[in-house]
Amino acid sequence: MAPLITLGVTLIIIFFILIVFLNFFPFGLWITALFSGVRVSILTLVGMRFRRVRPSKIVDPMIKATKAGLDLSIDKLEAHYLAGGNIDSVVDALIAAQRANITLEFEQAAAIDLAGRDVLEAVQVSVNPKVIETPLISAVAKDGIELRVKARVTVRANIERLVGGAGEETIIARVGEGIVTTVGSSESHKEVLENPDKISKTVLDKGLDSGTAFEILSIDIADVDVGRNIGAQLQTDQAEADKKIAQAKAEERRAMAIAAEQEMRSRVVEMKAKVVEAESKVPLAIATAFENGKLGVMDYYNMKNVMADTDMRNAISQNSVNSNKKE
Repeated sequence: MAPLITLGVTLIIIFFILIVFLNFFPFGLWITALFSGVRVSILTLVGMRFRRVRPSKIVDPMIKATKAGLDLSIDKLEAHYLAGGNIDSVVDALIAAQRANITLEFEQAAAIDLAGRDVLEAVQVSVNPKVIETPLISAVAKDGIELRVKARVTVRANIERLVGGAGEETIIARVGEGIVTTVGSSESHKEVLENPDKISKTVLDKGLDSGTAFEILSIDIADVDVGRNIGAQLQTDQAEADKKIAQAKAEERRAMAIAAEQEMRSRVVEMKAKVVEAESKVPLAIATAFENGKLGVMDYYNMKNVMADTDMRNAISQNSVNSNKKE
């Protein structure tokens, strides 16, 4: 029984050692590379293990590149992998560029990949141009009519400017600015509707792809819609504002007139008060005249008759005025 246990333990230890050995010495991958024409030593693969690099991540793209006729080195691929790059994408891009007769070096492809751009997609866009559709852009012609324009921009990736070049957002922004400028400089919106290619020609001549990662091939106007009459709306808003200003000034003048009227009424009341005050002194003056002998009894009664006659005339004239108003 004891020899069987010892034999089992020995087999387990040998199996464990074999797994560890094969883990650090990937003979299967080495044999695959050897028969694929990739010259790489087993010690190089072991060194990758110690550098925390999966050998298959390096060897498989190397096999693919060798079969495609690319001259790459294991050290370059490993250095790019350690820098955080995507080796499969870089190798695929190099193969695609070679098939399309596009000059693309490994260092350039690696730099594009490390810059955060999809280098394979860039090569594909360089071979097969991409269409970028702008959002609906609102622009106003000189006659005040709003036009809503949508354009399709056909671009091709510029490999040399992928590193440091602006992206699609810049292309869309520049095309939108060019559309607004072109429509805004038109005397009438009808000119734009009759010749929409005027927009694309004017915008294309501005060299909008300068400093970007793309080369603009064409700008096509997909749709032009007539929007609001901005000029009429602005005039209406201005007229409404002028109306409110005039109403405010009229209200101010009315308030001033009412204040002046109230002031005049207070002055009339004040003058009437003075008249009443003056009339209250008349009896005192008559009494003083009697005492001093300057006014006789007959003079007094004559004055009373004159006053009564005056009151009667005033009453008759007031009745005549009232009867005329009723008629």
